[in-house]
Amino acid sequence: MESGAGGASTASRTLFEETFMPHCHAAHNLARWLLRDDRDAEDAVQEAFLRAYRAFPRFRGADGKAWFLTIVRHVCFSLLRKRRRHEAEEPFDEELHPPDASCDAEAEAKELQTLRAGLLRRALETLPPEFREMIVLRDLEGLGYKEVAAVTGLPLGTVMSRLSRARDRLRDAALALSKKEKENLA
Repeated sequence: MESGAGGASTASRTLFEETFMPHCHAAHNLARWLLRDDRDAEDAVQEAFLRAYRAFPRFRGADGKAWFLTIVRHVCFSLLRKRRRHEAEEPFDEELHPPDASCDAEAEAKELQTLRAGLLRRALETLPPEFREMIVLRDLEGLGYKEVAAVTGLPLGTVMSRLSRARDRLRDAALALSKKEKENLA
C-alpha cells in the first residue's frame, strides 16, 4: 500500500494520464497543421505533455482538452517564432499523382475525393498559422466556438470572425490552386 508523497505522485500521474492522454491525437493534429512537419509536431506534443504535467497542480478540472490544446498551441507558436528568426518559410509543396487509367466508376470517385482532399490540404497549408489553427480546431477537431476561444485565449467574437475569414481564405486558396492545376493540364 503506497502512502505519502509516492502515493500522491502515483495518483496524480494516473489522473494526469486519464485527463490528457485521450487528447493526444487532437494535440498531434493541431501541432502537425501549425508546424507542417510530423517530427516537429511529435516534439511539440511531447514538450506540451511535459509542460502540462509540471503545471498539472494548477489545473482546476476545467475542460482538459481545451487546457491541453492551449499548451500545445503555445509550444507550436514558440517554435514558429524561433523558425522565423532562423529561416524563411517555404510554401508546402505536395506532388500530385496523375489519375489512374481505371474505368471503374467507384475507383474514379474515390480518386476524385482524394484529389479534392489533397487540394484542400494544400490550400490549408497556404494559410497563415492563425487561420490554419482556426480551421483545425473548429472544423477538423470539432471544438465548439467557446472551446476554440478557450484554447486560443481570444474573445468569442474574434474566434467567429477569424474562423469566417479563415474559411474565406481557404476557399479562395482552393479555387486558385484548382484553377492553376487546370491551366497546367491544358
